[in-house]
Amino acid sequence: MTDDADLDLRLVRAFTVVAEHRHFGRAAEVLHTTQPSLTRQIGRLEHQMGCRLLDRSPRGTSLTEAGEVFLPLARSLLRSAAQATTRTRAAAQPSRITVGRTMNLIVTGAVAELRMRHPDAEVRTVHLEWNEPRDALLEHRVDAVLTRLPLRTEGLEVSVLYDEPRVLLIPEGHRLAGKESVSLDDIADEPMPRADDPEWNAVWRVDPRPGGRPAPDGPLLRHVEDKAELVAAGEAVAIVPAGEYLSRLRPGLTTVPLEGVDPGHVVLATRAGDRGRLVSAFRKLVADHARARNT
Repeated sequence: MTDDADLDLRLVRAFTVVAEHRHFGRAAEVLHTTQPSLTRQIGRLEHQMGCRLLDRSPRGTSLTEAGEVFLPLARSLLRSAAQATTRTRAAAQPSRITVGRTMNLIVTGAVAELRMRHPDAEVRTVHLEWNEPRDALLEHRVDAVLTRLPLRTEGLEVSVLYDEPRVLLIPEGHRLAGKESVSLDDIADEPMPRADDPEWNAVWRVDPRPGGRPAPDGPLLRHVEDKAELVAAGEAVAIVPAGEYLSRLRPGLTTVPLEGVDPGHVVLATRAGDRGRLVSAFRKLVADHARARNT
């Protein structure tokens, strides 16, 4: 057994992949190596740790008790190493910024103006899933994100840019199609897509409803983009943001204004305390564009 400081991160990475797949063959494919080489790597790691981490049997590979303890620590160690590399490179290359955006939110104007004002800068944009912004920021995969609430704000600086009315997304042949507006009472018994996130459900299902009644359960969402397909198939109705969404409806769907429900909020999120020149400049540009939109 050797000192903790001697841990080889490549071996730690190999262990996490084997632990995830519970199969040396599949893990070797992911790591682009051979099974014998991977077996030797795990052996070296176990020698460094002074204990067995994995058990192999005809039924497959399983974690030992020590392996169960080490796995979350190993993942945390790899994340910390990745963050250290990314943050150090960012400090050495201050002329880079990556801007994230979630579904149907547009950053084109602010990004174009940032590039014009800082021609020396490398400005990238990436699309993020609805539940990625906070992790993407804290892991330094992005430096700013245009997204919607709800959003966990620990470690972030978040500012509301503008409000978005919420509308009901339904098939064109639905009984409520064509109405001037609908209320929560009108959809009290309509199943709605749900997510494994209570805060998301509270906003986009209005769950629970006023009075404490739960929203009727519809299919479980793996991706927010699947909402439209579920609604088109008649499996559910959905509450969605208005604005940009209205111009992106697939054939066979329509929206109806939803009354008696607070609007959603579009926000800009950055890391708390990040005062880099490009992040600060982008934060100001986005706020200016939001003010122009609201006037």
